Amino acid sequence: MSKVWLITGSGSGLGRNITEAALAKGERVVATARNIEQLDDLVKQYGDQIRVATLDVTVEEAAQAAVQLALDAFGRLDVLVNNAGYGDIRPFEETSSEDFKKLMDTCFYGVVYLTRAALPIMRNQRSGHILQISSVGGRLATPGSAAYHAAKWAIGGFTEALAMETAHLGIKISALEPGGMRTNWVNRAIQQRPPMLPDYEASVGQLLKMMDGLQGQEKGDPVKVAEVVLQLAYADELPAHLLLGIDAVQGAQFAEKQRAADAERWYEVSRSTEFE
Repeated sequence: MSKVWLITGSGSGLGRNITEAALAKGERVVATARNIEQLDDLVKQYGDQIRVATLDVTVEEAAQAAVQLALDAFGRLDVLVNNAGYGDIRPFEETSSEDFKKLMDTCFYGVVYLTRAALPIMRNQRSGHILQISSVGGRLATPGSAAYHAAKWAIGGFTEALAMETAHLGIKISALEPGGMRTNWVNRAIQQRPPMLPDYEASVGQLLKMMDGLQGQEKGDPVKVAEVVLQLAYADELPAHLLLGIDAVQGAQFAEKQRAADAERWYEVSRSTEFE
């Protein structure tokens, strides 16, 4: 029996790949995007198998309406894929509070709003999969992406706690943490950046030079990631975190080694704060 999906950020990038893969498998999909004209070809091709909706994930009422659309159209909701998001690479000091909040609202609170809307349905069904498209940036950090890392680290903690709360209800929740993929993420993350303060050239500037050389050369294949997402939607068990891509695995391992070394170095300071 086919499943009913709700996918955010379906208009382009990985969200588009996941939407195409689900539809090709025969799944029923509510595909959402800010610009639903990007989905016209899929509507023409798949007809009643797909519903589309304009969705700004930062608006909680809109998230609730998207979930209700799935219920009205297909009678249930089996898989929620929280994919919508973007990066913004610049020094924190040069990131306005408004821009910082906008990114957090999209990349983190959008996940919260959609998950909150879907949970009662899945709880009543005693089944469901919620897949958060996070990033290896939820396990490590790089200069120039303070807001992005704040959102992705938040998703990791949110997902892990919620998975513990809901496992006995038949709801499976996982944060997927890919490395670099050949989508438009890098282009958007570095577009329209203002001139940088010279003081940050040694940190953020070096990262930007590396990113310029990375565009189009990322190791991750979003089509293959989409196929993994399809497999996970039918899995009986899910890890709270799942790295995708060898660069993600290697990056996370390096970060863990650094944290372990710091913990050992500062162990005596850590234990010194206990009551005697």
